[in-house]
Amino acid sequence: MEKINKVIIIGAGPAGYTASIYAARANLKPILITGNMIGGQLVNTNEIENWPGEEKKITGLDLMLRMKNHSEKFKTKIIVDEIKSVNFTPPIFSLLGYKNKYSSKTIIIATGASPKYLGLESEKKFFGKGVSSCATCDGFFFKNEIVAVIGGGNTAVEEALYLSKIAQKVYLIHRRNYFTAEKILVERMLKKVYEKKIILYKNCVIQEILGNKLGVKGIIIKKLLSKNNIFIAKIINLKVKGVFVAIGHTPNTSIFKDQINMNNQYIEIKRGKHEFFTQTSTPGIFAAGDVIDHVYKQAITAAASGCMAALDVDRYLNQ
Repeated sequence: MEKINKVIIIGAGPAGYTASIYAARANLKPILITGNMIGGQLVNTNEIENWPGEEKKITGLDLMLRMKNHSEKFKTKIIVDEIKSVNFTPPIFSLLGYKNKYSSKTIIIATGASPKYLGLESEKKFFGKGVSSCATCDGFFFKNEIVAVIGGGNTAVEEALYLSKIAQKVYLIHRRNYFTAEKILVERMLKKVYEKKIILYKNCVIQEILGNKLGVKGIIIKKLLSKNNIFIAKIINLKVKGVFVAIGHTPNTSIFKDQINMNNQYIEIKRGKHEFFTQTSTPGIFAAGDVIDHVYKQAITAAASGCMAALDVDRYLNQ
């Protein structure tokens, strides 16, 4: 007979690991199913400087390993599997993975998010051949080369700063006139701009990635110029060997479609003034981290919501 668990957590990022720690301390004997990206997006972050209590810089991979070890210390059962379908019909919820089936009285969804892409045919063509979404993974291959980073948020600026220590030159291409990244990151970026290690192209969009069978050779971007309140498109051709796409993320929620309420792919939670803040439209199903957050998108806020979800599950089961 299939075992019915008290709580299953789907996802092994800051939200999932934190939820597992709090659930384990509440003696709920949590099961954590990792998914296909153990550690979440944070494993691709080269430097973390704003984790409370951690004065020195730490890599995302190190932080995630610490969280995993902390979770295992409290006897969380961590299963490496990926859930491909769910049935959220109460009272017992079922999950179908590629390796096994799972049943539980409650579920915490913490599946995180995946990088967005430009949607260009040339982007698909050259992915892995000069096009990447992770500078810490692939930056080494572009030592002393000219590369481009696409985006204007924290991820894009962090990628550009990281690559500026490796590459000969970094073009940072952003569709707006201002950056949404944290001010401290923008200040660091501007120092690199002054040193001519980073070259800014604002109000620009990428039209095509150029290359051959050996890989990326260049990009074509379109810059919008305003003259007498009339916008004129200027086409610019840049020679680059690498293109790093950092334009945001999409929540990993497709398997929950038609099971719980969502808005623009983000899971809707109760957000009540009292308990069960993290509960979804189905009682017993809770959500935390990037799947519910389209505003803050920080590791610390993901971890905090993981804590809240575990406490909500404990209250729910006690009732």
